[in-house]
Amino acid sequence: MIARQKLFWVKFAHTLIWIFFNLVLVYLFYAVLTDRIGWLFWTGIACILLESIVLVLNHWSCPLTNVARRYSDSPRDNFDIFLPEWLARHNKLIYSLIFGALIILYLYTL
Repeated sequence: MIARQKLFWVKFAHTLIWIFFNLVLVYLFYAVLTDRIGWLFWTGIACILLESIVLVLNHWSCPLTNVARRYSDSPRDNFDIFLPEWLARHNKLIYSLIFGALIILYLYTL
């Protein structure tokens, strides 16, 4: 497989994982707003925290970005994922704020 094809599959996997975490966040908000705090809620929280630990241990970079770097020397922020460049650039900040808002909302509803 040539580098371009390998990069495509890394971007595809990275995008699927990104979609998964978006779905987790949507569910977490749903669970808080409908007072359905149970094992699935806590599993979602654990997934987000695990992802955060992975990012911290990898110097705030997704490990798939390192894999994609083998197949591209592009300086663009979205070279490793199928997202608009502005979203890829600010992804961690945006989702950290969303997760923080979720936690505040959960604590407020206790």
